[in-house]
Amino acid sequence: MNSNIFIGVLWMVLTTICFSATLTVVRYIGTDMPATQAAFIRYLSGAIMLAPFWLPVMRRLLIDTKNQTSDAVKTKRKSLRFFILRGAIHSIAVILWFYATIHIPIAEVTAIGYSIPLYVTIGAALFFGERLKPYHLIALGIGFIGAMVIIRPGFQQVSLGQLAQLLASPIFAASYLMAKRLSFKESSLVIVGMLSLFVSMAQIPMVLVVWQTPELFDVICLGLVAILATTGHYAMTQSFRLTPMTISQPVTYLQLVWASIMGIYLFGDRFDIFVILGGAMITLSATVIAYLDTRAPKDAI
Repeated sequence: MNSNIFIGVLWMVLTTICFSATLTVVRYIGTDMPATQAAFIRYLSGAIMLAPFWLPVMRRLLIDTKNQTSDAVKTKRKSLRFFILRGAIHSIAVILWFYATIHIPIAEVTAIGYSIPLYVTIGAALFFGERLKPYHLIALGIGFIGAMVIIRPGFQQVSLGQLAQLLASPIFAASYLMAKRLSFKESSLVIVGMLSLFVSMAQIPMVLVVWQTPELFDVICLGLVAILATTGHYAMTQSFRLTPMTISQPVTYLQLVWASIMGIYLFGDRFDIFVILGGAMITLSATVIAYLDTRAPKDAI
């Protein structure tokens, strides 16, 4: 293993730790405030933290339009609308995710969330013209079975928390597909910063309806969530740049290990072999897709 790949793996390990810690802090806050309000404070904190990156972009899109052709202005306004649309879509997924994190074990949230790459595969085929090959369909089938192993409909009552995370996963996938399109023109920090800004703005109407005066401790915790989540996204981006997905994707399974340990020792969650088994199936399916896509000839992708 060369040094770049090793460093990339370490970045992905850091990613799993940050995301697991994010889940833990959100779960620790519990139900003291509505999920919408918690999500708003988290993303507002992230927007403030990343303001040096998104403020110049907002200036470029809104103010620096003098002496430019009408086509150039239209292109800028189109980019701005795309940022806004992504923020609105992502905000829905975030609210569902916060609700799920508070109401079901964090290992279960993590395991169901592993289905996001599968939805991304479908979306890439539908919206980016990427070919959906037979092994994609097989892997998607394995991933679906893995999700069913986790929630076990018919063998246990499917909770609202499970449904929330199941709904959040394809919505997150849509947001990530939009991020892929934005990544052709903007840096990772700009994309994350603009996301934090517009998710916060999109949630203002809903937050006004459910707003409760938060405790200072909860606000500090959500600020910590913003730092952890932003660091995790940055580390993940660095890993993708240095390491092939065939190597980085299996490392993400560590997040389920950390989440299980934290859930058991901090919150008294019971060890659920079905969550581990289902999460492994979903991770395997995503890894198979990444591995075979990497080996496929360039002209066949």
